[in-house]
Amino acid sequence: MKEVIENDEKQKKGSRAREDYLEQISNLIEEKGYARVVDIAQNLGISQASVTGMIQRMDSDGLVSYEKYRGVVLTSDGERIAKAIIKRHKSLAEFFSLFGLNDEETYQDIEGIEHHMNQKTLKTIQALTDELQRQPALLERVKNKVSTKS
Repeated sequence: MKEVIENDEKQKKGSRAREDYLEQISNLIEEKGYARVVDIAQNLGISQASVTGMIQRMDSDGLVSYEKYRGVVLTSDGERIAKAIIKRHKSLAEFFSLFGLNDEETYQDIEGIEHHMNQKTLKTIQALTDELQRQPALLERVKNKVSTKS
């Protein structure tokens, strides 16, 4: 049983890592028009060799197309997954920003939460964000409760 749990945890970590890679690749392509191993490694704070290994596995899995020295391109499956991750990230960032929390304060929290959030939770956060934006008085009451409990 312990082996099953450990394997499940490894799969979850692998899935989270892939999502981080897909998110970075998509962001790089959006910002620069291309994604290179060196840029992915720099943004994720890991070695180029580690990035190359993961990119090769993702290429085999059909998430990216990779040719050495030519960069990385998302496949349609990779792009679909990347867009979903980015949507979750943006929704969480927008929600936290309502309370005056900046990106630096919430970045690590968002990076952790975005990998575990299902579609129903995402819709709930989006609805709550929309409602708080429409009701500034309610938002202020919530912010006051949060600041008095800190």
